[in-house]
Amino acid sequence: MLSRRSFFKTAGLGAAVAATASLPTELLSWAEPQRAPQPGGPILLNSNENAYGPLPSVLAMKDPFQDANRYPDKGYDKLIERIAAMHNVKADQVTLGCGSTEILKMAASAFTGPGKKLVMASPTFEAIEFYARAANAEVVKVPLAASYSHQLVQMAEAVGKNGGLIYVCNPNNPTASVTPRRSLEIFIRNLPPDTYVLMDEAYHDFVPVAADYISFLSTPIDPDRVIVARTFSKIYGMAGLRLGYAVTSARNSKAMAAHKLEDSTNILALRAGITSLANDDEHQTAVLRNGFDRDEFQRQAALRKLQVIPSWTNFVMFNTQRPIRTVIDYFKNNNIRIGRPFPPMDTFARVSLGKPEEMKAFWQVWDKMVANK
Repeated sequence: MLSRRSFFKTAGLGAAVAATASLPTELLSWAEPQRAPQPGGPILLNSNENAYGPLPSVLAMKDPFQDANRYPDKGYDKLIERIAAMHNVKADQVTLGCGSTEILKMAASAFTGPGKKLVMASPTFEAIEFYARAANAEVVKVPLAASYSHQLVQMAEAVGKNGGLIYVCNPNNPTASVTPRRSLEIFIRNLPPDTYVLMDEAYHDFVPVAADYISFLSTPIDPDRVIVARTFSKIYGMAGLRLGYAVTSARNSKAMAAHKLEDSTNILALRAGITSLANDDEHQTAVLRNGFDRDEFQRQAALRKLQVIPSWTNFVMFNTQRPIRTVIDYFKNNNIRIGRPFPPMDTFARVSLGKPEEMKAFWQVWDKMVANK
């Protein structure tokens, strides 16, 4: 019988992801070093965080506060060079941020403003809307399609002749859905002049190989028009350290840098980011583990005949058939936090994947709620 250790050491990512449905459920509980939950604290399934925390190599860093008394210039350069090499681009095409939310802010400031629109889906991750409004840009929201993909033709039409920025979160938050790569390519090539696309790939690492998805960093097109945002918050479990980056043309990077807070990334985050990127095996292990946890959630949902949006991320959205605020409050009263409301999907719950024992508690509360209706 293939052992856990030999499986994770020898299996290719595509084959392993494809095989998750047939793996024994005991593998759902294999884990990195245990992190004890805060005594009495709620189970947090509400913010799409990585419940397992940073990679083991990051937790094992020697003297993590080395050079904390110095400004992080060298750390910036080293991480930028590592990211540039990973994506086969030049260093001046990479911009670091305090999480990918700072990347969103820089893009909104650089490419929207008076007379320049921000076009985004509804629902999607909202932060960029606030930054665009602060820049005095008009914000246009285009509803998702029935398949929960972006309605790209309508988004292109909405931006208008004066151009601006189109925000595409792919996979999308909160629906966990993917917009097909071929559709995105056609969309980008037919955009009006002076229009930029911010491709938010925060959840890139969670997408199975079989999905109709190819990263715009793996196979780039039109870097003068496309800005790709990535984050260390999700697969690398560093949401609290705040580290993200953008890859685009050198010209766009320069335009965004004019709106960047100087030294916005701290030395600990930089060192943790460099360490994370140096450990491919740990990254692959985290990807596989998330696939197992997601499969188990969808199996439990199917047993309960719930209407689940197919997920390509570390969270799942499903129709509760109830006003979502009442569901959120019920779980809160049972010491579990789930995602906030996402109008107009007013009966849908977004649930971040936790550890197996946390998900067991989630389903126990769900079953109690259903039984008490």
